[in-house]
Amino acid sequence: MGSHLPQALPAPLPPPADPQRLDALAADLRAAGLEPLRSAGALADLAADGFVYSPVLQPLLQGLAPQLGVRAQTTEQVRQVAAACARHGVSLTLRGAGTGNYGQAVPLAGGLVLELSGLTRLRSLDPHTGVFTAEAAMPLAELEQRLQAQGREPRLLPSTVRSASLAGYVAGGSSGIGSLRWGFLRDPGHLLGLELVTLEPEPRLLQLDAAAAAAINHAYGCNGIITALTMASAAAVPWRQLVVAFERWDDALAAAQRLPATALLLQSLCVLEGPITPLLPWPQGCPPGTATQHRLLVLASPDALPVLEGLLPALGGTLLWQAPQGESRGVPLRELTWNHTTLHARAQEPGFTYLQLLLPQPEGPALAALRQCWGPDLLWHLEGVRGFGQQRLACLPLVRWRGREALQQLIDHALELGCLLFNPHAITVEEGGLGVVDADQVAAKAAHDPAGLLNPGKLRGWWERPQTPG
Repeated sequence: MGSHLPQALPAPLPPPADPQRLDALAADLRAAGLEPLRSAGALADLAADGFVYSPVLQPLLQGLAPQLGVRAQTTEQVRQVAAACARHGVSLTLRGAGTGNYGQAVPLAGGLVLELSGLTRLRSLDPHTGVFTAEAAMPLAELEQRLQAQGREPRLLPSTVRSASLAGYVAGGSSGIGSLRWGFLRDPGHLLGLELVTLEPEPRLLQLDAAAAAAINHAYGCNGIITALTMASAAAVPWRQLVVAFERWDDALAAAQRLPATALLLQSLCVLEGPITPLLPWPQGCPPGTATQHRLLVLASPDALPVLEGLLPALGGTLLWQAPQGESRGVPLRELTWNHTTLHARAQEPGFTYLQLLLPQPEGPALAALRQCWGPDLLWHLEGVRGFGQQRLACLPLVRWRGREALQQLIDHALELGCLLFNPHAITVEEGGLGVVDADQVAAKAAHDPAGLLNPGKLRGWWERPQTPG
């Protein structure tokens, strides 16, 4: 099979802007009332994210930084920055809270990084439908709080909910807490529209409907500058946090397959193999993990609890701990799931990296085949998701780093077994998703960023597109 691990930065990349062009751009920004950031420390802060999870990406992305930075507080300032970059031909990379893991906001070709930190307003919330419009940098924790005050909640959240921003999640993420119930961010019905600034000498402020907005979803900010999003919400539920212990892995796996098929209202379901559990900081009152005890982490509605207490013994599980979400002390349970599992494990054992796979059904044979070949170099971390209209298990295994060749062999083996790869060791949008070029994303870039200045190097379909002579 072909390599899925980059050995160099994507090509072609534009050269960094020359000093004269940068000075002219900085002068335009100052004339617009914006203060360019040029110190090495400030620029380094604007380039960092969680790409250190990947020993493949770290040597490629470490040390990359913009040549200029700027923080916008209003949509009009965003338009002024876009106009200045377009006039001077300087590449522009967008940044939210910087919680991505794949270098989505790391500038590959220098240029300017635009941080949208001031665009934080909740513009509207329909009390009847729950549809809301919020600005790009709205902190997800604040959005959750504001919605809950009106009896609503976000459908999907990353495990980085306490630090991530809304547009950063939509542009750089794909799933998370709530995916068991609501699927993936790109599923129709979540993103209902967005406001977008084009990168042109005379930038346009566009209002895109759901169909047009789909091409901007999960595009790493390559094909338009998102300034606001309109999204669906759900009725708020006072979720209960549950930790269930299993002595046998097969029982834990069977429970993870069985529970989503019930009529119980569940928000998330995470399965952790025993050796992972001692590496995690469990909420106060929850017993520490032991390497021989596998755990199931569940967010369930209060009315599901009596049913679960009756079901679990028959499934081989024991309820270890429970608490209302938001009322426990220590790390919330949802911050032990998704990519936070990897974060916490790496804090204890930095030699771990990870993969992201959607397992074929039934999941057991693929897991058994991988375990037989790779042994303790793989530790199982599974997340319940709704994918392609069915309840599935995504696999985010902890992987002991044994070098590029071993990781490539592991990826090839998983693909041979029918797994779908969402590669966390890739730089481009396509390789980080399903591996194919999305023609709609490329067309949107041509319409909104005709000079190709937005986040260059991240959209493979852009540089592979057919060129028109002349």
